[in-house]
Amino acid sequence: MAENEKLTILHLMDLLLDRTDRDHTMTADMICTTLEKDYEIVCSRKTVYRDITRLREYGLKIGQLRGSTPGYYVDERDFELAELKLLVDAVQSSKFITEEKSRELIRKLGRLTSRENSKQLQRQVYIINRPKTGNDAIYQNVDAIHEAIRENRQVTFHYLEWTMKKELQQKHGGQLYHVSPWSLTWDDENYYLVGFDEETKQIKHYRVDKMEDISLTHDKRNGREQFRDFDLAAFAKKTFGMYGGTDTKVTLCCEENIAGVILDRFGKDIMMFPRDNHTFRVTVLVTVSPQFFGWITGIGAGIRIDGPEEVQEEYREYLRKIMNLYEDSQDP
Repeated sequence: MAENEKLTILHLMDLLLDRTDRDHTMTADMICTTLEKDYEIVCSRKTVYRDITRLREYGLKIGQLRGSTPGYYVDERDFELAELKLLVDAVQSSKFITEEKSRELIRKLGRLTSRENSKQLQRQVYIINRPKTGNDAIYQNVDAIHEAIRENRQVTFHYLEWTMKKELQQKHGGQLYHVSPWSLTWDDENYYLVGFDEETKQIKHYRVDKMEDISLTHDKRNGREQFRDFDLAAFAKKTFGMYGGTDTKVTLCCEENIAGVILDRFGKDIMMFPRDNHTFRVTVLVTVSPQFFGWITGIGAGIRIDGPEEVQEEYREYLRKIMNLYEDSQDP
């Protein structure tokens, strides 16, 4: 095949992928005109027919419409338009992706469909109370963590926290964290590193967008025994807001109308025991923390902690502290 023939078939493939779909077709004459105008390639309809046959043999699904609106179009792609819209919505609503990176990713997703269809992807998805992060380093952090897991190496980093001045500062006076990374998880639109903390010798988690100066060390990872039977899904179920606390089996008494809430939170494999026609009891493993108590409070009178007694008392103290804030007329 001559060099110009190779270029013609390549540009023809790009043209069909970029400008055609089931609703937007191109005739052989239109293809010839566009190739000459955009690529300075002069060809005949016979050449177009021949190259379309070759592209079909190559595996490109090219359909043809006849009748009042005849023409060729790419009939099958790796992603359907509905799937791309779903991915765009996920990108737009994800807090850990910056505005600039969101626009860049959506542009790239648009290249996976026709030019006309890609216009439907350029839409703003409004998600209430979901601000975007301003930390572009999260992408490098995720790559570094994956590399550390693949290479079986520890990482070091500084961990950040917000101040009242809306500024990020390093925690613990700039202390360098030493962690053996074992997994990445996504919770409430944020990425978390789950790993073995080298100082406390415990499993801990860290928000990836609050990590900076991440570096791989030459030390091999520790914590293999602790992570041997580690279940990330179970870890996510029992952890509220990715805050740490004491793992405890807690019995809850619930009204029937919140059965869906319980199943969404803890999964369908839990045992729910009826107490009467309107309530049931369930025992679940949770990380007891203020975030767990906040979840209980948010459900309201439809749920009660039945045990153990020490968790009931912790919850009473949690509520007492909140009530004291409102009983005291002075600012806290």
